[in-house]
Amino acid sequence: MNVLQNIAYTAKATATGGREGSAKTDDGRLDLTLSTPKGLGGDDGQGTNPEQLFAAGYAACFIGALKFVAGQEKISLPADTHINSEVSIGAIEGGFGIAVKLAVSLGDMDKADAEIIVEKAHKVCPYSNATRGNIEVTLSVI
Repeated sequence: MNVLQNIAYTAKATATGGREGSAKTDDGRLDLTLSTPKGLGGDDGQGTNPEQLFAAGYAACFIGALKFVAGQEKISLPADTHINSEVSIGAIEGGFGIAVKLAVSLGDMDKADAEIIVEKAHKVCPYSNATRGNIEVTLSVI
C-alpha cells in the first residue's frame, strides 16, 4: 500500500441518494445531480454518474502527470494535448468492477516519444497509482 508522505491537498465532497441523488463539494465549486444510465437499469436522467466523474477526473489527472513528466524531461507538451477517457462498469466475481481506457493524444509529437512520456506519466499519476493492480487500465497513444 502507498502511504502519503505528506498531504498537499484534500478534496471534500458529500453524496446523497446514491446514483439517483446529488453530489457537492464543501466549497460549492461542484454541485450536481446524479442519475443512473439505462445500461444500469436507470432512466438515463439529466444528471451525471460516478463513471463519468471518474473518467473526467482520471483524464484530467493524467494530463497533470504528463505535464509533470514533460517538465522533468524539459520538453513542452503540444497545446492540443487531450485524453479520451472511457470508464466501463460490469460484473466481477462477488460484485461489480470498472475498467479504464485512456486514449492519449500528444498532437504532432513523435509516437515513440509520446508512448515513453505516457508510460512515465502512468507511473506518477495518482489515479494510476490508486488503480494499479486493482482494475484493468488500457493506455493508447492516438
